Amino acid sequence: MAKDYTQLATDIIREIGGKENIKSLIHCITRLRFYLVDESKADDEVVKNLTGVIDVRHAIGQYQVVIGPAVTDVYDAVIAQLGAEYAGGEVDANDDNQQADEKPTTFRGKLNAGFSGLIGVITGSMMPVIGLLAASGILKGLLQMAVDFHWTEATSQTYIFISAMGDSAFYFLPIIVGFTAAQKLKADPIIMAIVGGVLVYPSLFGIATGTKVFGQVLGMSLNTNLFGIPIHMVNYTYSIFPIIAGAWLAHYVEKGLKKVIPQVLRMIFVPLLEVMIVSAAIIVIVGPIITLISTGISIILNAILTANYPIAGFVIGGLYQCLVIFGLHWAVVPLIANDIASKGYSYLNAIVSITMVAQGAAVMAVMIKSKIANIKELSGGAVIAAFSGITEPAIYGITLKYGRVFLSANIGGAVGGLVAGLLNVNMYGFTGSLIGFPSFFTPLKFGGGMSNQINFWIASIVTIIVAFACTWFFGFKDSDVTEAKNVTRRKTIGKN
Repeated sequence: MAKDYTQLATDIIREIGGKENIKSLIHCITRLRFYLVDESKADDEVVKNLTGVIDVRHAIGQYQVVIGPAVTDVYDAVIAQLGAEYAGGEVDANDDNQQADEKPTTFRGKLNAGFSGLIGVITGSMMPVIGLLAASGILKGLLQMAVDFHWTEATSQTYIFISAMGDSAFYFLPIIVGFTAAQKLKADPIIMAIVGGVLVYPSLFGIATGTKVFGQVLGMSLNTNLFGIPIHMVNYTYSIFPIIAGAWLAHYVEKGLKKVIPQVLRMIFVPLLEVMIVSAAIIVIVGPIITLISTGISIILNAILTANYPIAGFVIGGLYQCLVIFGLHWAVVPLIANDIASKGYSYLNAIVSITMVAQGAAVMAVMIKSKIANIKELSGGAVIAAFSGITEPAIYGITLKYGRVFLSANIGGAVGGLVAGLLNVNMYGFTGSLIGFPSFFTPLKFGGGMSNQINFWIASIVTIIVAFACTWFFGFKDSDVTEAKNVTRRKTIGKN
């Protein structure tokens, strides 16, 4: 039977200051992300000790309650008590209903608010499709494995059908992300899905991949024209950033159109003009600029990785999971997705995958070593999640709570990243950690073969050994649990 989370939802709402202290609520794979009126009204110690709650974090303007795999069920239970109007995202910084004293006045405050808003948009836009991208990546990896083991041929009709299933989520990303970004940014999701359809329209793809060039601007070829104006037309299939920017623009375009178009004409002319204006803005201005910026970032990252992949693997492998603590890893996800979509591989994602394995190995050591029943149960679930590519239960349930375990996991990630760099491990899919092994089969267009798959397992095994050993010998003992409980008890007594 499905577990009832009504009481947990009631307790969470009460302990974070009540309904009146909540602006809105979203969730990701493991966390409830509240936007609160006053975070100081929330009782962190009580919330994190509720049965069903792993931890509490304050980050990027959000009050984050870490739940784990049951987060969707808990989210639904909370929204059922708050009301549907609380679902869907944070208060817009430019919302007319927002109080003036809530808006930041200093440059630093505005900068922090802008950064928090950007991360929030990326989180809200990408979160609904991450599972889809992960599933598609696994399917593509399994298909490549079938070719490598000669179970099918790349020219067979079966291969073509399954390839379409694996590729469609990436190919039509502008449509999917257009819809989710519009929901996040308070634009019309259907209109943005249509704009996404414009960007992946086959005829535009033909223009982008054609050879006719009218000139050069900042290294970009002007390969077509709109109303006689030469522009740089790119291939928007697989893209993410242009459509998110388009959804932001659409919010203001729609508001402006509704002010000047009579209500009786809005049903037809608002969608018509909005699609035309936003599509043209993306193709002529936004798309080329964002493409230039994202390409530049990708080139810099690849240059660092190419210049010294082992050192880059060591540093990123040791530090990446620190981003997860603050939810900042969502700023990296679109870069990885863009790399895989545009180039077909991502060295950065290979290192990220190693850090997931390291967290899982560290928690596995805790699970085996501990004699405390609830620690063994919690760490057991966290091991499965980490080896399946989700590290938050491991981090907030075990490794970060008992700090030396987190350090041990990061040491394992650093060593594993170094080995991955020395072996030149590459990644051709989105899904990482051990469950993502199909993503390390080298596609035929990149030469095929099993060497990359073998090197992935070597790097992963080294990571597991180092992270497990560091945790077993130096990172954890059961007395750490008792000590942590005593600290929490003293804080709670002192507060009361």
